[in-house]
Amino acid sequence: MPNPRKVEFVKEIAADLAAAEVYYFVDYRGLTFAEATELRKRLRAADASLKVVKNTLAKIAATEAGVEGLEELLEGPTAIVYCHGDPVRAAKVVQDFIKEKKKAAIRGGKLQRQVLQASEVEALASLPSKEQLIAQVVGAIAAPLTGLVSVLSGPIRSLVVVLAQVQEQKASAA
Repeated sequence: MPNPRKVEFVKEIAADLAAAEVYYFVDYRGLTFAEATELRKRLRAADASLKVVKNTLAKIAATEAGVEGLEELLEGPTAIVYCHGDPVRAAKVVQDFIKEKKKAAIRGGKLQRQVLQASEVEALASLPSKEQLIAQVVGAIAAPLTGLVSVLSGPIRSLVVVLAQVQEQKASAA
């Protein structure tokens, strides 16, 4: 007979897996409780959360949530980082924490319906933030418009210069 606490935990994990569009799997081996708490705090600031799970319960929850392909990511000590906001920002927080502490490792993740390998999550972490990408797109759109305005204002500027010279010539002749 299943333990009621475990049944509730499976329901909780299944609900989280179904609700989140993006999540990452982290091998948290070597992290102390204080370091795990620090990682949770950093993730909370990035609009993400970390939950340590038992692999067997997570596999059952993934099946209940209809999520496939996670079996290979659920090996050894596992924590799931659920992204509620910008997935790049959460991946950067985890990647920076791992580099800083030289402990733990990213195993992979899920981005919408695609399972990601660890290298793909690391590549995602190296992308610019959402705000930077928006700024780059706006800059790319604005650059040709700025050039167009310069080209179109050139003849008007030249006309003003010519009229000013004519006015000076007439003033000096009089």
